[in-house]
Amino acid sequence: MDFKEFNSDEFKHFVQDHLDEDPALLLFKYQGKVGFDLKTAVQQIAARQKASKKLPSWTKNLDLLFPSSISVEQSSSEQTAAFKAEGHSGNKMIDLTGGFGVDFFHLSQGFEKGLYCEQQAELFQISRHNLSGLKPGKFDFIEGDGLEFLRKNTQRFDLIYADPARRGTGNQKLYKLQDCEPNVVDAWPLLQSKSDSILLKVSPMLDLTQAWVELPDIQKITVVSVRNEVKELLLHWDKAKEGDPRMVSVIDLESGFPAFEFEPGAQNQTQSQFAEAGKYLIEPLAGILKAGAFNLFGVRFGLKKLERNSHLYTSENFTAGIPGRVFEVLQEISPKKQEIKTFFPSGKVNVICRNYVMGAEELKKRFDLKDGGEGYLIGTKTSSGPKLFVCKRRQ
Repeated sequence: MDFKEFNSDEFKHFVQDHLDEDPALLLFKYQGKVGFDLKTAVQQIAARQKASKKLPSWTKNLDLLFPSSISVEQSSSEQTAAFKAEGHSGNKMIDLTGGFGVDFFHLSQGFEKGLYCEQQAELFQISRHNLSGLKPGKFDFIEGDGLEFLRKNTQRFDLIYADPARRGTGNQKLYKLQDCEPNVVDAWPLLQSKSDSILLKVSPMLDLTQAWVELPDIQKITVVSVRNEVKELLLHWDKAKEGDPRMVSVIDLESGFPAFEFEPGAQNQTQSQFAEAGKYLIEPLAGILKAGAFNLFGVRFGLKKLERNSHLYTSENFTAGIPGRVFEVLQEISPKKQEIKTFFPSGKVNVICRNYVMGAEELKKRFDLKDGGEGYLIGTKTSSGPKLFVCKRRQ
């Protein structure tokens, strides 16, 4: 790939000057009027627009190139990449599935040397160009299969990182580790022979129990969410921690709550208590629900569950700092249009349905409601049946 055109001042100025404009209109407006590949420049603009929230500093750096949209979509955000890098340091690390290089760049900061591997030729060239510019001389690059490099090379690394591709030949999503590429399950002995520390990023859809079935050696699973949306699962193995109890850690990077940590077995050793809705309803962070800590959450914070399959909890007292959303119950109402209209005459309300007789979208459609306002309408099920509550957000 020839990067001379990308590095020209005319190309860069065009991208910078039109970052907030419609890419399709740019193609129409400037066709035949510029001295560079207009389609490529517009692609760079479109990619930066899509990645602006996910990769804020990278999108502002005009010396960096962006690949096709799918590679950017699959990339970690700068925020989650920086989180992954915490606590990792040493002499050498290797990323077996380098991709767009965001995780690799952040993880490598604690190491003297980073080795980037990538099989896709164009993506490899783009990332090598970017990374070499960001930290000249810090990185080595291998174009090809990272596992093959490990098999044929005698080097050992202080950290091996991989983010197995989760799409099959038909572009279907894959959730079992052994179905992803590379197959880290089959390669596990090789990975352990080349490093005493392994970190894997896997699909947020992967069942935690399944992860331990496929890779029983891993000691810790971290559920990472941002703004209460689960983004990724991290699987940790450290030789120095062999024999330590398994742990699950749930962290939301923008909530300000401390990590919610527990041993998986503890969930089965605790029992939820149940009650009808009291003064407050509490919904745990999405990561806690993903981790399946339904009993532990209630026991740890002194809360009672509404119903076995309704993952909402209740309390008569408000306690700040519970990792989740807290709603104050103003009134229970019946699912009648006139009664709902009395509380929300504008029709604007935030609707939440958890184990209710209908989903949020169906409820909004049935009662002519639309998102907005400060009020909440929560539909759920308690031991006495379906309930509808008018609430306000407390946390």
